[in-house]
Amino acid sequence: MILKGNQRAGGRQMALHLLNGEQNEHVNVHEVSGFMAQDVLGALNEAYALSKGTKCKQFMYSLSLNPPQDEKVDIETFEKTLERVEQKLGLEGQPRVVVFHEKEGRRHAHCVWSRINTDEMKAVNISHPKLKLNDVSKSLYLEHGWKLPEGFKDKTKKNPLNFTRAEWQQAQRVGRKASDIKSELQECWAISDTKTSFEHALREKGYFLAKGDKRGFVALDVYGEVYSLTRQLGQKAKALEARLGSAKELPSVREVKNSVQGQLSKLFDSYKDELRSVHNEKLKPLLADKAKLTNEHRSVRASLKEYQQQRWQAEELKRSARIRKGFKGIWDKLNGRYWKTRKRNEQEAWQAHLRDRKQQEELIQKQLTERQNLQTQIQLLRDTQEKERQALVRDLSHAAKHDEKSKHAHRSKTNTQSKNTQNTNVPNRQNRRDDDKGMDFEPEI
Repeated sequence: MILKGNQRAGGRQMALHLLNGEQNEHVNVHEVSGFMAQDVLGALNEAYALSKGTKCKQFMYSLSLNPPQDEKVDIETFEKTLERVEQKLGLEGQPRVVVFHEKEGRRHAHCVWSRINTDEMKAVNISHPKLKLNDVSKSLYLEHGWKLPEGFKDKTKKNPLNFTRAEWQQAQRVGRKASDIKSELQECWAISDTKTSFEHALREKGYFLAKGDKRGFVALDVYGEVYSLTRQLGQKAKALEARLGSAKELPSVREVKNSVQGQLSKLFDSYKDELRSVHNEKLKPLLADKAKLTNEHRSVRASLKEYQQQRWQAEELKRSARIRKGFKGIWDKLNGRYWKTRKRNEQEAWQAHLRDRKQQEELIQKQLTERQNLQTQIQLLRDTQEKERQALVRDLSHAAKHDEKSKHAHRSKTNTQSKNTQNTNVPNRQNRRDDDKGMDFEPEI
């Protein structure tokens, strides 16, 4: 299970992210504990209010728990993981919010703690959280027999396609996957050994090399998005300079954007909308199936929840009826019958809770399997469409490059003709013959 955490502020923004039902097909508020409020937004606003009594700015600690893609992980494993994280980071007993998200047939969890210790009115100091989270994560893989990521075996072999939230948001703006963008740029770097070959490889993928304002070497795509090459390639600036030379010799981002707009904007704008329309039409039936399946799953879960609530209320009435009142109740306390009955009720209530949670978990796992089957079809189509998009960008890049060479050749020819005209007012036969050759773009028959 991959664990990623960070200290942060912005309680309202965090609550909106946790409750986002547009990007997530199912959102389940699993726990709100330690707060006066019983809802996520109220709880995080409460944490913010408490932080105003201290000097702490980043008053929350947010953690995401992402299990392996092909593994079925139950809620109990998530809960035990949170206990271990609390012990490692010193967050035991702190108020927290736990929310489960489901998307594309996968389930992951988010936990947000308040860092404010109300007894001492100061923030819990969290030292070396990344190292501690990595220790917990690695131990989970080993204990559950999950396939250990290469990065845990050898730090130099960590997944090169990992991306930050900012990179994910950037990819969302252009309707692509952050991992696909990073993979393309790393492929260009791997197959090139000089600046020229790297630029050519980038152009094949629809990227252009430029000098960043603050980040040295960057790449621009046909949408105008800027990607830091040190971050995308996982290479240090010295390694880039050794192969590409000084970044000062490259055109600026503004210059490349103007060039790209002049070369590709008309071509790309005319074709990308048409291709996107075709892709959307092909995806429409599968997306309709996805929406239908999501609604069906939500309906079934709501029905199960309502049934369990009604059953719980009926069982509670039955348990409460065992506790006698009045004089008989006093006598039961004296002879010990009351305490035996109370213990029995508590055990039955706990078993009923476990039963209900097991039913919910079985239903969720069944629905996740159904959703994964549909997601496989969607992903296959998206992979095909991504290849078509890459082919379009490659072809248009070639067309733009050919157009640029033609314009350059035309400018050179025009300058030559202008010089010849200035040298003599009446061109001789040789000049006329040279001019004819210069203007003859058709092959001789």
